[in-house]
Amino acid sequence: MNKPGRGAGAALAAGLTIARSAHAAGSDVVRIALIGCGGRGTGAAVNALRTKANVKLVAMADAFKDRLDNCLRAVKSQCPDRVDVPDDRKFTDLDGYEKAICSDVDLVLLCTPPGFRPRQFETAVKAGKHIFAEKPLATDAPGVRRITAANAEAKKKGLFVAVGHHLRHEVKHKEIMKRVHEGAIGKIMFMRIYFNSSGVWVMPRRPGQTEMQHQVRNWYYFTWLCGDHIVEQHVHDIDVANWFVKDQHPVQANGMGGRQVRVGKDYGEIFDHHSVEFEYADGTKLFSFCRHIPGCWDSFAEYAHGTEGHADVQGHGHSILCVNGQPPKRWERGPDGHQLEMDDLFAAIAAGKPYNEIDRSIQSTMTAILGRMATYSGQVVKWDDAIKSNLDLAPGRLAWDAQPKSLPGPDGIYPCAVPGVTKAW
Repeated sequence: MNKPGRGAGAALAAGLTIARSAHAAGSDVVRIALIGCGGRGTGAAVNALRTKANVKLVAMADAFKDRLDNCLRAVKSQCPDRVDVPDDRKFTDLDGYEKAICSDVDLVLLCTPPGFRPRQFETAVKAGKHIFAEKPLATDAPGVRRITAANAEAKKKGLFVAVGHHLRHEVKHKEIMKRVHEGAIGKIMFMRIYFNSSGVWVMPRRPGQTEMQHQVRNWYYFTWLCGDHIVEQHVHDIDVANWFVKDQHPVQANGMGGRQVRVGKDYGEIFDHHSVEFEYADGTKLFSFCRHIPGCWDSFAEYAHGTEGHADVQGHGHSILCVNGQPPKRWERGPDGHQLEMDDLFAAIAAGKPYNEIDRSIQSTMTAILGRMATYSGQVVKWDDAIKSNLDLAPGRLAWDAQPKSLPGPDGIYPCAVPGVTKAW
């Protein structure tokens, strides 16, 4: 093995001894497995292969063969010299992730639906692999606790762990956060965050599918797999709000939500709108809005209002800092955060610098789950009660012939939460 001190490549190889105790002499190639071959998995793989590190994609896993094959073609078309995935390193079915993680790889990209994240994260940590995990990290409190426990082991093993909160790495967010944390807008009194859009794709039921196959294909519309869109997408804005207040988490939440437009057979059990008021320990309020309804006002943005000014950040646009009595200061977006988060991970590995983004990310995931508990139940939900919840959304058994907990009625429509009736924690 290369020794430290021979440049970034050598340092990178030296940092991978946990993942492969028998690293090939003189080789500094980082061998990657992609687990979850949808759109985000494809993007994450390309981002990893486009870093300055000597990276190669050598294994892939997905529940469905067609998704894996489509992803492989897409990644090869963009990074042809960095892909080596023969048939014996393509793993499908619900247990394919185990085979990919336990193959001869150094780092795994966990990009499956978030309901699978806790068990896959545990497996990767046990195998001693470095990890990039997409957000959110879980869909319920038991999953949050599993991630937290596994991460304690990851820290003991010295594993490098990144999480797909790409806004944490974007120029406009980092610049404005630096000034907010220095006190530029004074004490933050309240924040507003938005993830309002027309919604995402739909995968209609296919002839001959089992219920489990349909739900995993159409995963965005089932709470055990997605967490609802307040958890799956709006967690980006929630993470930024927690960041504004120096990574505190709220102490309680109340809210309302429901589904009014996306109510057909293809839309599972999730809501199409949520509105939540979070409260932090010092009394700071966070007003959170997310919506999946076509033809409405769309917004992906975060705002912090302080005693001396305010900060406005567009998710994929610019940011503006407005301090009382001073001209506004503006930052453009800069490079895409999806690439920057991979660049930062591999730079840390090359430098041998400890790198673990789980603690703040699991806090944001739990904040989003807290918000869903409030909208589903219609109750004021305390953080301390939510984090202790034993409501496990996952099926008792993970197999194609197993029955998920949520099933359609005789009309094919799935029941959804009913505020005032549903026990959500």
